[in-house]
Amino acid sequence: MNHTIEPIGIIHSCFKELFGTPRQPGLIKAARGWIEFYPPFDRTEAFTGLEDISHIWITFLFHQSLNNETNLTVRPPRKAGKRMGVFATRAPNRPNQVGQSVVALEQLEVRNGKVVLHIKGLDLIEGTPVIDIKPYIPYVDAIADAHGGFAHLPPEPCFQVRFSDEAAQQVAVFERQYPELRLLISEILRYDPRPIYLRKLANKKRLGFLLYALDVRAEIEDEQTVVVTHVASANSVPSQIK
Repeated sequence: MNHTIEPIGIIHSCFKELFGTPRQPGLIKAARGWIEFYPPFDRTEAFTGLEDISHIWITFLFHQSLNNETNLTVRPPRKAGKRMGVFATRAPNRPNQVGQSVVALEQLEVRNGKVVLHIKGLDLIEGTPVIDIKPYIPYVDAIADAHGGFAHLPPEPCFQVRFSDEAAQQVAVFERQYPELRLLISEILRYDPRPIYLRKLANKKRLGFLLYALDVRAEIEDEQTVVVTHVASANSVPSQIK
């Protein structure tokens, strides 16, 4: 039986590109965004009771992978190049390109009679189509004796992060508009957002990414330290690794 799934809304995220976006929800707790819902799913009656919920599940589409060929095996970042079965991972390139994330619900806001949800700890980029949301229910969703295989424990931080004097001053100005910006940048960089194959290249010391409407630049100083060198309003030039 064929069935068409239509998005009920869209993610507006602090992450504007794949590079720098965390690989799991909740890993970068300062990451913020909001969900815009499409009519008729933006009406207040659809959200009655959600104000008492602290976290929600978001079911979404990996929209930048929709045209990719699906492979039965993938290379998870934490396995350093070793192939694993696609169903043993959370790789975005999946048979139906459907993903799910659990995020903190910061605020339920009504704008001009329409509901938007402010969320935190997300791992989703701008424009991600939302196909459903559900409340996170601790007594069934949090399983105390569960085991996550090769990803059982959270990843270890890779770097200490410091800010140049110039970057620290720039961040202080932008934090008036973007709360916890310094913490957000630090959390992204401490886990090293570079793909595994680029981490092995000695000449790839500079990196950059788009965050909100900002262009963030940093440089790897040594094996333990990355320095944020520049934070400014983004122009039309994509950032990525330099």
